Amino acid sequence: MTAPAAGPATERLLARFTAALPPYVPALWAHGSLAMGDYQEGRSDLDLIAVLSPGVVLDEARRAELVDSHRALARDEPLADLLHCSYLEAGRLADASLGHFTWAHGEPFERPVTPVSRRELLEAGRVLRGPAPGTLLPPLRAGELAEFVRRDLREYWYARTAEPELWTADIWVALGLLTVARAAVVLREDRLATKREALSELARMGAPSAVVEEVRALRYDTVPEPAREPWRTRRGELARAFVRTAIERTAGIG
Repeated sequence: MTAPAAGPATERLLARFTAALPPYVPALWAHGSLAMGDYQEGRSDLDLIAVLSPGVVLDEARRAELVDSHRALARDEPLADLLHCSYLEAGRLADASLGHFTWAHGEPFERPVTPVSRRELLEAGRVLRGPAPGTLLPPLRAGELAEFVRRDLREYWYARTAEPELWTADIWVALGLLTVARAAVVLREDRLATKREALSELARMGAPSAVVEEVRALRYDTVPEPAREPWRTRRGELARAFVRTAIERTAGIG
């Protein structure tokens, strides 16, 4: 599947990034909002997956080369700070628990390519270079996506609901609500929902309407109105309580 073109700045960045990749990177794919058809230029992350040629290992020299390339891109491409890319060695594609060298949020680190990302790639991945994801990535096993979603809710997100200070920030409110809504769709229907679809799911789940409206505005309004006190604190309390209750219900906690 080929996703529709993004804005001109995004397309220019993708073209430049793809052209600058070394020859030992024969495949490059986009997943996330860019592939799923809900991309917002200047606001959405650019989630990319690169696959290395068989036998190529990312040694220290190659990692340094990739870091230099990302830093150079960030110096004169305004959207480059939103570009995140994981580099998968050909012999380590099958295991979704393995970490892979990644550039994201302005620094290198290791992280896995989760079953959610793999499902996005297999169903809607945008090919930027080389073969389609399905020719290299194995299919998910039965129940793997649901298992991951439940584990992520229980082990990561539920713990975050015990940290009220986090929930005064826009990113935690938006990401927390959208995550539990998308998880609910996965667990009920075994399919991925876009973030726009998740807003409707939040209403169905009984999320506080004022908070849902703020999440919609943060993602889709050209210049969203910033939350001010005391609403910012109250919004965080409402969001945190809803996410905690939603996780208990959907992931079977309690």
